[in-house]
Amino acid sequence: MKPVLYYCYDAYCGWCYGFSSVMKQLVAAHPELTVEVLSGGMILPEQPVHISATAGYIQSAYKTVEETTGVQFGEDFLWHIFNPDQSDWYPNSEKSAVALCIFKEFYPEQQVAFAADLQYALNYEGRDLTDNEAYRHLLEKYDINADNFYTKLESATYKKLAAGEFALVKQLQVTGFPCVFIQVEENKLHLLARGYTPFETLAQRLQAVLNELQ
Repeated sequence: MKPVLYYCYDAYCGWCYGFSSVMKQLVAAHPELTVEVLSGGMILPEQPVHISATAGYIQSAYKTVEETTGVQFGEDFLWHIFNPDQSDWYPNSEKSAVALCIFKEFYPEQQVAFAADLQYALNYEGRDLTDNEAYRHLLEKYDINADNFYTKLESATYKKLAAGEFALVKQLQVTGFPCVFIQVEENKLHLLARGYTPFETLAQRLQAVLNELQ
């Protein structure tokens, strides 16, 4: 079988935001690989939970992500983190996962780029990914018909697809994000990254697996 790279991420995962550039580099270096981005469903509360529940943790954690990865969190995002009493955010991973499922139908070869765009929209531009309007600028960027997209965004079909991804990530025993696997045989997966991993390290691990196939 042709090798498939699986990137398990979540739009709300700050470390995945820092890992976006690494994945973009990896995909650019290996255009021959099929890449599948899977949403992990990191935040799926049964009842909505306000940003104030995690803001205190993020206030220090975001600096660690910046220092380790070189990524920058935007002022509009950080406003919600440092002013949670004034924020109307109730984070939930489902809608961004549904949006990714829809997007993959249009541009399967650009999954990593779109996932990165979702994270930039949240973590830099401060867009609320539970709000339908948070996606409109990306529809323009990728020339996707808005009526078509928003119809699908409310469709049970795509919610089931997103739920299927959450289940698959659990089946892969992923307990933290980001996580990268490569499948080279029907029942054989190699773990390439668990948590943030620099590009050079990830590229070496991938190449070692690919070399075994030759």
